[in-house]
Amino acid sequence: MPATAPISAAPSSPFAAPLAAGFADPVHDAQRAFAAVMRAMAEPGLAVPLASDLDPPAPLSREAAAVALALLDYETPVFLDGALAAAPAVAAFLRFHTGAPVVTDPAAARFVLAADGAAMPDLAALAQGEPDYPDRSATLIVQLAELGEGARVIEGPGIRGRRGFAAAPLPADFSARLAANRAAFPLGVDLILTAPGADGAGSVMGLPRTVKPVMED
Repeated sequence: MPATAPISAAPSSPFAAPLAAGFADPVHDAQRAFAAVMRAMAEPGLAVPLASDLDPPAPLSREAAAVALALLDYETPVFLDGALAAAPAVAAFLRFHTGAPVVTDPAAARFVLAADGAAMPDLAALAQGEPDYPDRSATLIVQLAELGEGARVIEGPGIRGRRGFAAAPLPADFSARLAANRAAFPLGVDLILTAPGADGAGSVMGLPRTVKPVMED
């Protein structure tokens, strides 16, 4: 019998886009991004600088990509909203650089990425955790156009008195959503807001489930 010829890999398509690179210095860049997120969650409503030289596939922003690469791993299923899911390169980028499985059910995800703050998913539709394991809830990472100080007022752990912040775009009923999320504590969803900066250095803001919006009369 003739010798069996070795099976060669199929040539890659000349039209296939190359996979976007991850962190240039994976350990230190991930540590810096993680530290920024941890500070943002410890001081809710504060816009914390988040520098990133990532160039992820659109419409994934470099700030959201940095947060994802710092937090996701093979044990954290991730759900992509419609805009992100419509770009296969985004899922490929996240799978390759984090190992996180991409799921189609937002309730099964530990992390949810939303490309448009105004169209963010309903917090109640995401994993809320369990009474004995509230940490089995989802974290929602949202891409926004701007973050900073402003007229949206919140209070809670990590805030001395009250703090005002600005974030846009957000749903018209965002404060009511935060209030409902807080009412479910210790269950509920943690939010991480991201935005670009004019000088190339973006920012990240944490709104954990402990945050209580100050509702105006």
